[in-house]
Amino acid sequence: MSKRESAKYKIDRRMGENIWGRPKSPVNKREYGPGQHGQRRKGKMSDFGLQLRAKQKLKGYYGDISEKQFRATYEEASRRKGDTPDTLIGLLESRLDAVVYRAKFVPTIFAARQFVNHGHVNVNGKRTNIGSFRCKPGDVIEVREKSKQLVIVLESVGLPERDVPDYIEADHNKMKATFVRAPGLADVPYAVQMEPNLVVEFYSR
Repeated sequence: MSKRESAKYKIDRRMGENIWGRPKSPVNKREYGPGQHGQRRKGKMSDFGLQLRAKQKLKGYYGDISEKQFRATYEEASRRKGDTPDTLIGLLESRLDAVVYRAKFVPTIFAARQFVNHGHVNVNGKRTNIGSFRCKPGDVIEVREKSKQLVIVLESVGLPERDVPDYIEADHNKMKATFVRAPGLADVPYAVQMEPNLVVEFYSR
């Protein structure tokens, strides 16, 4: 098992949820946490515990991004006008690695970050290898010509388990996608319930 897969499955087990909706997730068989104490009866979680869990789940979903990067994203969302939880989701979904994942060019968010880091993606015709790069509405994201026939790309495009959301227009014949707009929480096809309002409460304490 690759390091990325092991990290992804560890997050699922820790949360007790299949947060990406993947058919091979270990929680499809065992919903309890990892380790010898994983099956202990869970007590009622405190408000702080619920907020922390919501933060860890959202942070983990986007490839377990660093705490520093995640907090900076929250702080930017809190400075902007409008609903902070919705803005936070919009900023996370605007990340280049998230757009590559949503466009179905790769099968997982972890693969998306590696795919971008290895220089397989152009944004508006320019090679971009930073996963946290912030896409703007109208930006065109394209798999580079020499990477379009990679097995990971061809297999991912054919995966039936998820659809491309409507805030991204994808052309899989050309391996090109346009980031139409930054979405709100209700627009994002999460496999499980995300609670960005609790994330805001966590950082607002």
